[in-house]
Amino acid sequence: MCDNPNCTSERILSVDAKCNDLCMVDFNGAQRDDYVPGDIGISDNEDYISFDYCLECGKVQGKFPIDDPKFSL
Repeated sequence: MCDNPNCTSERILSVDAKCNDLCMVDFNGAQRDDYVPGDIGISDNEDYISFDYCLECGKVQGKFPIDDPKFSL
């Protein structure tokens, strides 16, 4: 079930992707083109992206808010 308190959908899509150190992320103008950052809530492995999101409300599932990524500091 969606973890958005305003949505009760069970339409949760899981995304898993292997990046092989070719991941580009941008946060407030700070860019990183390298391994997947482990502190942005979408990975616990440098080569993989893994997250779930609700097809009803569009919310990425997980524990939020998270701190600004280290690469942007």
